[in-house]
Amino acid sequence: MSKTAEKQERPALKLALELGPLVVFFLANKYGEALAEMFPILADLGGKIFVGTALFMVAMVISLVASRILLGTLAVMPLVTGFFVLVFGGLTLYLQNDIFIKMKPTIVNLIFAGILLGGLVFGKSLLAYVFDSAFKLDDAGWKKLTLRWGLFFVCLAILNELVWRNFSTDFWVTFKVWAIMPLSMIFMMAQLPLLKAHSIEPLFGED
Repeated sequence: MSKTAEKQERPALKLALELGPLVVFFLANKYGEALAEMFPILADLGGKIFVGTALFMVAMVISLVASRILLGTLAVMPLVTGFFVLVFGGLTLYLQNDIFIKMKPTIVNLIFAGILLGGLVFGKSLLAYVFDSAFKLDDAGWKKLTLRWGLFFVCLAILNELVWRNFSTDFWVTFKVWAIMPLSMIFMMAQLPLLKAHSIEPLFGED
C-alpha cells in the first residue's frame, strides 16, 4: 500500500473505531429488551440502558485494542474516554443507576476543557501535543485553537447536562450518538480558516 493511500485510510479507520462503540451503545439500548430475551444473561443486568452500557463497555475495550493493533498507537483522548466509560459504566451497572453513564460525557468534557484552558493560564498550548503530528501551527495559532477547543468542551458538557436532565433516556442516547459526533465534525471544519491562517507548512498536501 502506498503512503498516500495509507494516509487516506487511517483517518477513516480511526473514525470507525471511535464511532463503533457509540453505535453499539445506541443499538443495544434500542433493542435491549430483545437482546435480553435472546441472551438471558443480559436480562440480569436490568433494563435496556444497562444492557446498552455493558455492551458499550465491551465495545470500547475492543475498539482500544483494535486501535493499538491496527493504528500502532493509542491517542490520548480515546484512551481517557475509554477509562471513564469503564469506570462510570461499572458504577452504573453495580449501583443500577444510569445517572453515572449519563454524567460521564459531562465529566470527561470538563476534564478536557480544564486541561486545555488551564494550560493556557500557564502559557502552554497543550493541544499542540495532541495534534502536532497532523498540523504545524505558529504559537498564536495553537493558542487560539486551544482556547476554542477548551470552550467547545465546556459547551458539550453543558449541552449534555441539559439533555439528560430534561429528556428521556432514549432521547439522550440518540443525542449522544447521532448529535455529538456531527457537532464535533462541524466545529472541526469551522476551524479550517484558523488552521490555514496560522499554518507554517501546507495543510492536507496543499501546494
